[in-house]
Formats: sequence, structure tokens, C-alpha cells
Amino acid sequence: QIVNHACSPWRFTSTSEDVKGKPCEDHCVLQHSNRVCVITLAESHPVLQSGKTIESISYQISTNCSRLQNKVSGKFKRGAQFLTELAPLCKIYCSDGEEYTISSCVRGRLMEVNENILHKPSILQEKPSTEGYIAVVLPKFEESKSITEGLLTQKQYEEVVVKRINATTATS
Repeated sequence: QIVNHACSPWRFTSTSEDVKGKPCEDHCVLQHSNRVCVITLAESHPVLQSGKTIESISYQISTNCSRLQNKVSGKFKRGAQFLTELAPLCKIYCSDGEEYTISSCVRGRLMEVNENILHKPSILQEKPSTEGYIAVVLPKFEESKSITEGLLTQKQYEEVVVKRINATTATS
């Protein structure tokens, strides 16, 4: 569970619900007070909920685009790949044949991807909001305040999850 303490530099936890219209494939955006955003899986994501086994993770988005080729340098973050909200960051392949594309959810420059999850995919499930993060994105300064407008707060997200659970139990 993601806990935000009053003295924490993380201002809020926001969630992008049903990314690209895929029900329950929620992503979590943690925004630091310095406007840096960390993209993680939300606690209700199927990879975290259904006891799935992750076979592999790939930052190869297409034949010509790999997030691993992202090389950032200098004060102005030269060389960083620019991402839109729906830009894919990585793909998660599970042993049951399911495949999940994780999107950026934030417009900005890709600062880094978490290469540790390539070598040890289990940390994505064991520690999704810390060591198992997907990527770090830096939004444009003028857009950093508006990032969370389309996202849910932690409280709103928890309400959505409760409604989903209630809807599921009502139909079964």
C-alpha cells in the first residue's frame, strides 16, 4: 500500500483509471514536490492482484524505439525521449500468455527507466511503489500543476476500487 506522510516530499498519489479503455489496468503516478513523476502499477492492476507470474518485461516499444536507448544529459535534460500521456513505456509478459502495455500517463521527458525489473521482474510485484517502479518522467514546468487533473487522488481511487468490487459481487 502506498502511504503518504505529511512530511514526505511526495505531494500526492494519483491514479490513471482504465488506461486506454482497458478496464482495471490502472497505473499510479507519484509526483514529487520537485515535479518529477514516478510511474508505477496501481495496487489493483491485474499483474499485482491475480497471482500472475511475470515471464519478462520489455522496454522495446517498436522495432525502432527502445526506452533503454533513452540517454539524458545536462541541466536541460538533453536527449530525453518526449512522451505523451498514452505513450507506451514497457510491456509486461505473463506466463499465462497475458500481455500488458504500461503507458506513461504523463506528458514529459523520460528521465529513466527501471532496468532492475528486467533482471528481477518479481520486484515489480513485491515492491511496486518503490524499487519496482516502471519509469521516471519529468513534465514541462508549465504543465506540472495540471498533470493530476485527469487522474484520481488516492481517496478517489480507493472509492473506485470499492465500487468495482461491489459491482463484481453483485453480478456473481
